[in-house]
Order: sequence, then C-alpha cells, then structure tokens
Amino acid sequence: MREWGFAQTDPSQELAQLHYFSIKKHQAGAEIEFLITVKEYITPKEPMMHFFAQSNKQTNQKTAPYTPCGWGKTMLEALSECVRAIHRFPYEGQE
Repeated sequence: MREWGFAQTDPSQELAQLHYFSIKKHQAGAEIEFLITVKEYITPKEPMMHFFAQSNKQTNQKTAPYTPCGWGKTMLEALSECVRAIHRFPYEGQE
C-alpha cells in the first residue's frame, strides 16, 4: 500500500489519488481539448477496477449525451479506454 493510502480509515471513504491528462480531438478542422481525470483508488470496490478515468466534456450531445470514461486494473487500461471513448462519438458542443 502506498503511504498516502494510510490516511483512509474506512474503505467506504474511497480515498483516491488524482492524475490529470489532456488530449486533443481533431474533428472538422477544429481541435477540441479534453481533460481526463484518473482516480487511483487505494481500496477499490471491485479489485479489477483500481483506476477510473473520466473526461471533462461529453460527446454526442445532440443525440444522447455521453461522458467518455474507462475502468481498469492499471492506469494505462483506464486511460486508454477513456481515450477510445472520446473518439467513439462526435463532439457536438460549443468550442
């Protein structure tokens, strides 16, 4: 367990360290920047889901708004799944 994990006194607190990433989606001659926050849980509810990544923007806003996200047992798995989700649907918001 990492040192910061000892600050959690009960697993229900879901203590997590945050990691931040940025990626640009190129669409219709424009660049849309997405910020991705990855939460690294010290004691995840599901052991295979130690990391959770979520973008700050939705895609597919005009049809069925979708918030790109990803889970994984490693940061790479969660982040990669979130990046794939960002490219799954078009960004239809204001830039």
